[in-house]
Amino acid sequence: ISINVGGFKKKMRSNTLLRFPETRLGKLLSCHSKESILELCDDYDDAKNEFYFDRNPELFPYVLHFYNTGKLHVMGELCVFSFSQEIEYWGINEFFIDSCCSYSYHGRKMEPDQEKWEEQSDQESTTSSFDEILAFYNDASKFDKKPFGNIRRQLWLALDNPGYSVLSRIFSVLSIVVVLGSIVTMCLNSLSDFQIVDSNGNPEEDPRFEIVEHFGIAWFTFELVARFAVAPDFLKFFKHALNLIDLMSILPFYITLIVNLVVESSPTLANLGRVAQVLRLMRIFRILKLARHSTGLRSLGATLKYSYREVGLLLLYLSVGISIFSVVAYTIEKEENEGLATIPACWWWATVSMTTVGYGDVVPGSTAGKLTASACILAGILVVVLPITLIFNKFSHFYRRQKQLESAMRSCDFGDGMKEVPSVNLRDYYAYKVKSLMASLTNM
Repeated sequence: ISINVGGFKKKMRSNTLLRFPETRLGKLLSCHSKESILELCDDYDDAKNEFYFDRNPELFPYVLHFYNTGKLHVMGELCVFSFSQEIEYWGINEFFIDSCCSYSYHGRKMEPDQEKWEEQSDQESTTSSFDEILAFYNDASKFDKKPFGNIRRQLWLALDNPGYSVLSRIFSVLSIVVVLGSIVTMCLNSLSDFQIVDSNGNPEEDPRFEIVEHFGIAWFTFELVARFAVAPDFLKFFKHALNLIDLMSILPFYITLIVNLVVESSPTLANLGRVAQVLRLMRIFRILKLARHSTGLRSLGATLKYSYREVGLLLLYLSVGISIFSVVAYTIEKEENEGLATIPACWWWATVSMTTVGYGDVVPGSTAGKLTASACILAGILVVVLPITLIFNKFSHFYRRQKQLESAMRSCDFGDGMKEVPSVNLRDYYAYKVKSLMASLTNM
């Protein structure tokens, strides 16, 4: 029979089409009237015995290849949805797609935006970071009408932007060294070789470590006061997360100092000494000060801030799994295993198992209990893996955004003009803003 697909003509043997009688071309052979033929094709020429199909001629060679070999192949440049509609028209099932193309085809069909994610992420990163660049220049312009505005602006840029100048790099390195030194000192002070006991049997801090601690507090205090003194807006200073971290890194020391003075003046308040010990341990949170000098840590913080839904899903999945497996383990092991004799104890076991930590302090002994534990561990792996891709995508987005913002900040020089204008596509930025406006109006 003669086939004409959008101008592409081909003669095909009947026995080739009869191999697949359920397809559109296979059904043509069983038609005995022109009306039944026109139900399957768009036009029919009696004189030439030619069947015409108003379809895309560029995709028909894939159909021909299927009739000749019995397998479908999908090229990478094809649109999977257009290809899917085409083979559906010809009555060919997707199961005939060969194994070499099946994984890629179904992956592209299920996640059509996956390949364009990098490009879209860059565009969103550009528009989002452009807002932050505008806010940065707005803050920098506030120094123009203030006393010693140019000097304060240069100091502000040096203190808040670690890579802005040689001075800012030196300041950043000193800050990192002091933070790490303070953390190392706290860790060494917990070793028995460095512990000192007074005449009353109370532990005291090594004088050498005490000197390092006081120097660190003095540096952190100077750093916070200096940033506050040159801040463009005093009222918004402590709304910034990094400035709050700087404040929290020195507050435990001063609160401890006040508590010790109160305890010495009033022995009846000796229980406050325990509060001082707890506050001393809060020095470990100084490690968060490194976020000011690390793009990765700031991106991680932004990811956690804007991934509360994904984290909430993760906690929800874990809670459901823990509730189910703890009750199952309690039902199976309560009579033979003292460690799993109560449901709250089983919660601990299920939590440790689902997070694949596996302390081994409580383990099931029966065969049914071990099978339950195996299912619990496998379910935990699946539950933890599910939201990871979404969180990683957000981390990549915020990391690009942060790098772009830092690049724009480092390229500015308010004294002699800008060294380099930030590269921003204003058309995309305008389209992004209009899209956001329309979405908000639709919600209203």
